[in-house]
Amino acid sequence: MKRFVIWTNEIDARIPRKYGREVPKNLAVNKPTLLEIVDAAKTIGLNVIEIDDKALNPRLSALDDTLKVKGRIIVESKHGKSKTLKLITQKVREFRKQHRKK
Repeated sequence: MKRFVIWTNEIDARIPRKYGREVPKNLAVNKPTLLEIVDAAKTIGLNVIEIDDKALNPRLSALDDTLKVKGRIIVESKHGKSKTLKLITQKVREFRKQHRKK
């Protein structure tokens, strides 16, 4: 299994690709929380190794404070990083849609 770091800004629709967004804007979510990402990762069967809610991606240092979202997790996945990020964003969208219906 492959092990890699997932930063919260990598799936944030507000962040430009230049500053670390990894997924296409139409798949990304607004202001993802670390808890949403961890829940989504566990739901799709990823092994979450470490959670760090204080870490800030160094690529975000030049951005406005309102866009700086702290947090990262280290996961093990059988998929590549891009595929894993897309699966996580889909699951976060599902969670938000279910939460809105209630």
